[in-house]
Amino acid sequence: MKREKTRDVAIEKGQKIPLTIKRLGINGEGVGYYKRKVIFVPGALPGEEVVVEVTNVHPGYAEGAIHTVRKPSPERVKPPCPVYDQCGGCQLQHLRYDAQLREKKDIVRQAFERYTNLTGSSLPLRDTMGMDDPWHYRNKSQLQVQKKKEQVLAGLYAMNSHRLIDLSDCLIQHPATNRVTQEMKAILQDLNIPIYDERRKTGLVRTIVTRVGVQTGEVQLVIITTEKHLPKKELLIEEIRRRLPEVKSLMQNINGRKTSLIFGEETLHLAGEEVIQESLGDLSFELSARAFFQLNPTQTVRVYDEVKKAAQLTGKEKVVDAYCGVGTIGLWLARHASEVRGMDVTPEAIADANANAKKHGFPHVQYVVGKAETWLPRWVKEGWHPDVIVVDPPRTGCDKRLLETIIAVKPKRLVYVSCNPSTLAKDSNKLLQSGFRLQYVQPVDMFPHTSHVECVSQIVGKG
Repeated sequence: MKREKTRDVAIEKGQKIPLTIKRLGINGEGVGYYKRKVIFVPGALPGEEVVVEVTNVHPGYAEGAIHTVRKPSPERVKPPCPVYDQCGGCQLQHLRYDAQLREKKDIVRQAFERYTNLTGSSLPLRDTMGMDDPWHYRNKSQLQVQKKKEQVLAGLYAMNSHRLIDLSDCLIQHPATNRVTQEMKAILQDLNIPIYDERRKTGLVRTIVTRVGVQTGEVQLVIITTEKHLPKKELLIEEIRRRLPEVKSLMQNINGRKTSLIFGEETLHLAGEEVIQESLGDLSFELSARAFFQLNPTQTVRVYDEVKKAAQLTGKEKVVDAYCGVGTIGLWLARHASEVRGMDVTPEAIADANANAKKHGFPHVQYVVGKAETWLPRWVKEGWHPDVIVVDPPRTGCDKRLLETIIAVKPKRLVYVSCNPSTLAKDSNKLLQSGFRLQYVQPVDMFPHTSHVECVSQIVGKG
């Protein structure tokens, strides 16, 4: 999201200034104004009066850290996580949950007011759909491993440092992933398996990846190493089986590159099954070590149900599932459509998508490798015209050519699933300028206690 540009005011790094926080920014930081210059303050909440120490000055804005809270928000709470201020994975644990939902709606509103002409009552924005229990919802953890003296830690590095923050008992992770990670640390420590040293680039075990099938209870454990040889491998497997009977799939992934990427290209099967089973609603999926799957299955079902409502299918519609991944959204709609066609640029994802369609008995669902802006015009030229298009793009939004194609194809309805309110608003504006109408935006809290907000929008065609 672009920082707000205002006139330059003499502000210096280290300066202490009083601020009243007006709102939250897209990254969950407080936003205030000093002599009409915008200041972004992590940890500050709307309505608070604070004294801020300026940490960075930019041409159009400044950043600051809280020095003193003179008047705290009545919605400020004590974060339950003991490393909340060090980790950075959550941004809003210090804000009461009902207020988080309200502020996430406001973040979406800000994006539309900035990038479109829709404001106030002309913006059909609904209240954010939250969780009944907004804790322990993440079904997957990927934690770096480090040895400090004789103790094995698993967590993430603090910003701009080699200091690992141990997160093996994270409050937003599923209890099963926490338990497996904790026990795996003990096993590595007891067997004295060499641990990777991120600074020296030496050692073996660099990451513990744990994923749980929330509906099935099955757990997959992936040990990521710098090389293929795994000392004491049989003893390691035996200990994991004995101490962690819930682990149904044990894999090893090799990543010897000096990179921030978690996974390497080679994955080895150590024990148990190669996949675990998971389900969303009445659909089942096999999850391999590197397969993408939504991190919050509970809210994913709510998002997909909102997609189904927005699509308004009667059983006669032809549906396009763009950016389809492994085909979850298309399969969710399949029983209510006459035909579903999807596309994605990742061949492995398309192979999984077609396998999932076949497994669930959907012969009228097909997926192809390639870009939507390539396939859509081709299908239309062949006489196949979609009634409904569903897009679920990355944070960067839809490709410009895809938007131009959608405008040319003129579907009856477009369902836009977004993880970035700014790009959703920008893309919506292009469609609105071409005659489409925004019926509504439904925010969904996929990641409680973070600044992220998912949206499902219904946009109707020019006809």
